[in-house]
Amino acid sequence: MARIAFKTLLSAVVGLSLLSQALADGSAVDKVYHPYVDALESEIEFRSLFQENSSGPNNFEQLHQLSFGRSFGQALFGEVYLVGERSRTGQFELEAFEFELKWQLTEQGEYSADWGLLFEYEQEFNDDVQEFTTGILVEKEYGRFSGTANLLLIQEWGSAIKDEFETAVAMQARYRYSRAFEPGIELYAGQDSAGIGPVMMGSASIGVRKALRWEAGVILGIGNDSPDNSFRFLLEYEF
Repeated sequence: MARIAFKTLLSAVVGLSLLSQALADGSAVDKVYHPYVDALESEIEFRSLFQENSSGPNNFEQLHQLSFGRSFGQALFGEVYLVGERSRTGQFELEAFEFELKWQLTEQGEYSADWGLLFEYEQEFNDDVQEFTTGILVEKEYGRFSGTANLLLIQEWGSAIKDEFETAVAMQARYRYSRAFEPGIELYAGQDSAGIGPVMMGSASIGVRKALRWEAGVILGIGNDSPDNSFRFLLEYEF
């Protein structure tokens, strides 16, 4: 039964991703957000994205994000990011700052699926480019299998960019083998960027209400306009 549900979930993931390719542009690979908030929790998170394009190693791109976040009550979690990028010439620069708010709408297990909302505002340092994202977060469990979907609406504006609306989709199916190891598969899609690939994640307790959580994945590009490979890493300290 769990295998049938898992296959059905993956079919839905692929179908929605193909639909989203007609709607959005830009790189869609980032991370998959879960709709849950842990009250009284704070965290420090570092994540990196390495993308390799088909035209050769000179198009290799690195994006790094460092953030601090904390919960506000039972349902809200706020986070502040610094975003840096290493260019193809090897130069590293701070590119942007970002504010993020996650709102858990339903209690875990209250309904057939768990729901949340995501709001993000990003401002670049060197150019007049701003971005606001609104996202719907949904997660469904089938025994030890979990399926998560992020459906995002993105507005970009500023003098250095064309004002426009975009959409993006990020999805994850994972098997909760143990707290320390959860294998899965992720899919990301936008108009000019789409990919699918395996991921691994887990966490380890290092004290009272303290834990380290990690994620690593390889996202293989779909289509000629997507990076051949995207390597994503995440390390999070929760306290």
